[in-house]
Amino acid sequence: MDPLLVSGENLRIDDVVAVAAGRPVALDPAAVPRMERSRAAVERLVAEERAVYGITTGFGRFKDRLISADEVRQLQLNLVRSHAVGVGPDLPDDVVRAMMLARANTLAIGHSGARPSIVRLLLDMLNAGINPRIPSQGSLGASGDLAPLAHLALVVIGEGEVRVGGKSMPGGAGLAAAGLQPIELEAKEGLALLNGTAQMVGMGALLARRAINLVLTADIAACLSLEALHGTDRAYDARVHALRPHPRQINCADFLRLVLAGSRFLRRDDPNNVQDPYTLRCVPQVHGAVRDSIAYAQWVIDIELNTVNDNPIIFVDEAGEIDVVSAGNFHGEPVALAMDYAALGLTELGNMSERRCARLVDADSNGGVLPMFLTANGGLESGLMMAQYTAAALASENKVLAHPASADTIPTSANVEDHVSMGAAAVRQAGQILTHVETIVGIELLLAAQGIDFRYREMGLTPTDLGEGTGVAYRLLRERIPFLQSDVALSPYIEAARQVVSEGLIKRSVESHLRMKV
Repeated sequence: MDPLLVSGENLRIDDVVAVAAGRPVALDPAAVPRMERSRAAVERLVAEERAVYGITTGFGRFKDRLISADEVRQLQLNLVRSHAVGVGPDLPDDVVRAMMLARANTLAIGHSGARPSIVRLLLDMLNAGINPRIPSQGSLGASGDLAPLAHLALVVIGEGEVRVGGKSMPGGAGLAAAGLQPIELEAKEGLALLNGTAQMVGMGALLARRAINLVLTADIAACLSLEALHGTDRAYDARVHALRPHPRQINCADFLRLVLAGSRFLRRDDPNNVQDPYTLRCVPQVHGAVRDSIAYAQWVIDIELNTVNDNPIIFVDEAGEIDVVSAGNFHGEPVALAMDYAALGLTELGNMSERRCARLVDADSNGGVLPMFLTANGGLESGLMMAQYTAAALASENKVLAHPASADTIPTSANVEDHVSMGAAAVRQAGQILTHVETIVGIELLLAAQGIDFRYREMGLTPTDLGEGTGVAYRLLRERIPFLQSDVALSPYIEAARQVVSEGLIKRSVESHLRMKV
């Protein structure tokens, strides 16, 4: 595979996903002159003993403490060590890799004053599979993700801890094993590594890609439930959605019609049953709005990946004049709000799916279309009753996690940093919600497939009479999960269904089939 060239200009979410999964990387030669120009500016500032925040001064509340030229290296070293205060479970390796790529790309833009060798080492670490051990908690998302990035920077200087091939070892040993040398930080470089949004934007990129997969899989699950419950697709009529032209509502309805095309499981016009419950009838409206929340997050992340988000920012004009601006591009509010919005959208996606689960197992609410708890031997057997309990438990937990992290703030650094975004917490909460909803949608698929097996016998049909997309989904499920004839431990089957969702198997299979058919 060709390496991804890191230039600071055109990194996208799909690139982050690919590098997190192992794609090699290299520094774009075009980025080197820009970095060298800003680096030369830093060295000049130090030589001239100009008072510049974080270069010849202390940090935060110590911004007025001048640092002599012979102490600027020690200042950067002290910064990295003192800010490595992370706690909690370690971030997964794919998230760490996404963070490293995001930080390298920001530095490559050439306004941070870091040498190209810093970026090259980060990229060499990615190529060698050296993953710094980074605790997940500690970032306020205001002066960037300071604590997590300090743990990353520790490895750059040969300290901290790393994971290589699943094994933990000291950072210096990990570098040495790959033939890499740690770097002695010069003026500004510790601050350039720490002061940015790499944790929230790296995690956010991976989350956005998973969320896109999830919402399309939830569309497919809703269609399979519609067929199992003998519903109608009349509410998905293109004319209806043209009258309320939210684009992603329209896109969702279009997709649902493709997935259901040719289905013989759907209810024909019935004057005694003209419309379905909201969780079936309003899928385009609700799932379409969820798509909006994910699209907004994707838009924000794609921008943030290619920004200078540290402080101070170094400008050098054509005449060589230097201007250093202390500002606030490190503040994570854009990402925090986007992730809170996505978390709310994903919570609603789970709420819709859980309610369809409840209808699938409740003969009273589905009008006796399906047997109570999807078992033919109710009473002696409990059937799939408890699967909905799990879906309900996860949906309820999501309602707590959906509280916006960005609504909270606690001042820090002796009230100098007096408003924080909590962006990293917003991404972590959205990630927890997403994982829960993957399970809920997996449970819905499990229940809907069980319902289809009852329906096709009663209707004198076969699974080949399912829609173009739902038929693909049903067959894929049945390759992994059998029809459950009697009570069994459901956890392994729920996990198998979750994996089908989280790995994107149903989405990819259905999309591939529909592209072949259209």
